[in-house]
Amino acid sequence: MKLLVTIICVFSWTIGLAQNREPEAQTLLETVSAKVKSYDNMVLEFKYVLENSEENIHQETRGNITLSDEKYSLNILGIKRLFDGQSLYTISPEDEEVTISSFNSGDDNTITPSKMLTFYEKGYNYKMDIIQNIQGRKIQYIRLDPIDSTSEIEYVLLGIDINTQHVYRLIEIGANSTKTILTVNSFKTNQPLSETLFTFDASNYDDFYINNLD
Repeated sequence: MKLLVTIICVFSWTIGLAQNREPEAQTLLETVSAKVKSYDNMVLEFKYVLENSEENIHQETRGNITLSDEKYSLNILGIKRLFDGQSLYTISPEDEEVTISSFNSGDDNTITPSKMLTFYEKGYNYKMDIIQNIQGRKIQYIRLDPIDSTSEIEYVLLGIDINTQHVYRLIEIGANSTKTILTVNSFKTNQPLSETLFTFDASNYDDFYINNLD
């Protein structure tokens, strides 16, 4: 499983395809992207909702993630995923198993959490959409339409907090009538982090089965 595919389901497409990007929307997205890239680290808590009315599916879960450059530590659905810059460790306490795999930075289709807040930079046309007032916060939505006509994504709505210029909510509508909603409940930056936060210590998992895929 590629990390966060089920959360954001975004891919990199050929940049050379025709693009139709509204200047106002592009300016706002570039501002958000520049701000995200300026931080040494980010600590996010989020809520993830999956809905499909045709299949009578409604699932909710919460998670948290700490990011620093390409490194990250993600906790969701009782699973911890740790990336130290070279290897990805998927730790399942329930199964008492650790899966280790290498990371290919040249694979454009590999989705990492570091792309979670900047995925829109490639593969989409976009334009300004509605503004919502959510608990006193002014959220400006931008609609993103995939350039690739064969995409499994119909469109994405990206909600940006105008005051903080941070991504607040991402709503993805799939071609199969599935809706996924990712809401950032807490967004902290430049936090003091342990030097070993992104380091896998095998001695902590002596009783676990180590599944090394390489």
